[in-house]
Amino acid sequence: MEARAKLFGHPIHQMLIAFPLGVLGMSLFFDLIALATNRPAVLQASYYMIAAGIVAGLAAALFGLIDFLAIPAGTRAKRIGLLHGIGNVVVVALFALSWWLRRPAPSTPGTTPVIISAVAVAIALVTGWLGGELVDRLGVGVDDGANLDAPSSLSGPVPRGTRS
Repeated sequence: MEARAKLFGHPIHQMLIAFPLGVLGMSLFFDLIALATNRPAVLQASYYMIAAGIVAGLAAALFGLIDFLAIPAGTRAKRIGLLHGIGNVVVVALFALSWWLRRPAPSTPGTTPVIISAVAVAIALVTGWLGGELVDRLGVGVDDGANLDAPSSLSGPVPRGTRS
């Protein structure tokens, strides 16, 4: 099933998810490094990474929703897509809570916001796997004409039925 929202022949959602996953995941590593080395400036950097990750996550979610709405009802892909989407909303909400709790003093957030971020990262690992299941196992977001010798996506669509 091809993605509905594309840019230069590639699914926008799949392009964008690298940003929130990377930035939000790294924010937890920054927290842990800062706590282990007593570097408040790194905790403050984590605060800004979380803000950027939330914005990027919302952008990725918009295009993911467009693709999700095109998945046929009653399919395993629809069920997995729903879990993937709801799980990622929970991840962004948890990071938003972590960010909100850090607001008064980003360089000294305390333990609660860091624990919330760790829980969010753990959930993101599961939702990331679900996203991989959608693409790699169920073929969501994959061009109908995809194959090992398909022409560049910039050269136009591959004729249907040539996927191998």
